Amino acid sequence: MNRPTAMTDKPDPWRVPLAVVQIPDTGLHRDLEADQAVRQAIAEVGGLREVLAVSASLDVTPMSGGRFHVEGRVRARIGQTCVVTLDPIETDIDEPIDWIFAPPEQIPEMADLVDEAAASEVEIPDPPEPIENGVIDLGRIATDALYLAVDPYPRKPDAVFEPPDVPEDPEDHPFAALKALQLDAKPPGPKKPGKA
Repeated sequence: MNRPTAMTDKPDPWRVPLAVVQIPDTGLHRDLEADQAVRQAIAEVGGLREVLAVSASLDVTPMSGGRFHVEGRVRARIGQTCVVTLDPIETDIDEPIDWIFAPPEQIPEMADLVDEAAASEVEIPDPPEPIENGVIDLGRIATDALYLAVDPYPRKPDAVFEPPDVPEDPEDHPFAALKALQLDAKPPGPKKPGKA
């Protein structure tokens, strides 16, 4: 699961860094709850009207080769605007998280394995995310999963789009005025040579 590209040029609104050297061999569990300032930043970066609540429950488990598996869920209640009625609406999100993190030097090799799987009919795994400076940012993981779960075109359950009436009379058509601007005269042709 890769980061939404529209969000990558903005700062991460929720930072919960976890140094990989602090993760025991048995793994660890973290429950995260975003405060009001973080929720406001998530809404601003994600283009949402508001974020009323967001929490994540994550398990981080060591794997072979210095890789780590992050699994859990992000839950949120967000405020959006209905694309049909323009009324404010609230949406609940409950999104699973299942990411692998690897040391940066392993990323090209593992990306090649993903490309090879794409050439076959095998289910294609997501490429791993890099461990940056020995840290996995749990807040960023939760935020990215939240953004990926947001419906870009939210609508109220009972909202129905009704297209505008199209006039049947050609004279009432919006482009009828353009037709009236056409010149009635034919453009002049080439001049005939005159008699001397």
